[in-house]
Amino acid sequence: MEAADRYFSALKSPQKEICLTLRGIIFRQIPSVHEEMKWGVPAYAGGKFYIVALKDHVNLGFSLKDLSREKQRMLKGSGKTMKHLEYYTLDDIEELTIKDLLKSVLHD
Repeated sequence: MEAADRYFSALKSPQKEICLTLRGIIFRQIPSVHEEMKWGVPAYAGGKFYIVALKDHVNLGFSLKDLSREKQRMLKGSGKTMKHLEYYTLDDIEELTIKDLLKSVLHD
């Protein structure tokens, strides 16, 4: 079992379902993306984005480097190089927003 699979399988609900849904969106949008453990959490495309399960929610984080100011304003957090979207339930997930941010971060 891959390290990321172990990470996800150890989670409790609802974080587990949220993480797996986000992971599915990432792989549908970028089928060839490389998944690895970085900073103790699943990271993608060399750390350009990541998923982390926290006590009461899940963050999907993005590198700010290739995001416009407009897209950076969509994200939360005080990081200088990474910020995130927060998900408390499956209903919070807006797939189109995620796809748009993934495209921007990868600027393909």
